[in-house]
Amino acid sequence: MSMAVQCKGVWKTFGSGAAAVTALQDIDLAVEDGEFVTLVGASGCGKSTLLRTIAGIESHNAGEILVGGVPVNGPGVDRAMVFQNYSLYPWLTVKGERTSADVEVASGRADALLSVMGLTGVADAYPNQLSGGMQQRVAIARALMSRPRILLMDEPFGALDAQTREVMHDLILHVSRLEHCTVIFVTHDVEEAIYLGQRVVLMAPRPGRVDTVYAVPLAPERSQEMKLHSAFLGLKTAILERIRATSGMKTDLELLQRLSRTSAPGKS
Repeated sequence: MSMAVQCKGVWKTFGSGAAAVTALQDIDLAVEDGEFVTLVGASGCGKSTLLRTIAGIESHNAGEILVGGVPVNGPGVDRAMVFQNYSLYPWLTVKGERTSADVEVASGRADALLSVMGLTGVADAYPNQLSGGMQQRVAIARALMSRPRILLMDEPFGALDAQTREVMHDLILHVSRLEHCTVIFVTHDVEEAIYLGQRVVLMAPRPGRVDTVYAVPLAPERSQEMKLHSAFLGLKTAILERIRATSGMKTDLELLQRLSRTSAPGKS
């Protein structure tokens, strides 16, 4: 299997001198063509920074990022990014959100994507006439217009309600298989990371680094019932415990518990 993305000893620092903050430290990560990889970790662990660096919209200070064996020196049509805030043009209709310069080709591609994404019935609607879930469908369809090799997703479903998120999970898995694209997906939700990913990459904060990579022991065809399986629940527990351990949250919780016990009525 060929590699879609390779990060080799990647460092990213913001600022300089005494004020410098190391956001990414010596990141080594390889993602295969067609793989769906999810990134999780506590706030400040560099998940989004790593994604933006792979996208080429952030530069890295040291190391190397390769996409299809070619060094990343900036954005490229081989990568597309989907953000949490939709980033739609308010003056364009759903069908108008296409990005290709070839109108005839774009029209056919747009029609196909609107059909796959369940948007045909709202093709002439404007963003302010759509629900959050529908707006995110449009953003994903627009990202796929140029047939990118890699789809980079930065907490795209974070603002959606639980029921809509589940629908979007199954939709993005279906679409990624149809498009044969590689997906790197950032989330704070461990359950989401396991359900979507073939592998879950746990990053630790201060400085941001890869801590543990978990293989997801589920069949490629996912269903919501899998979230109740013992393998799913066991992996979820292991990842949550590791996040607490790497972020200091476990220590904080233990401190709060001790404070609660000592401040309880009757304690001195």
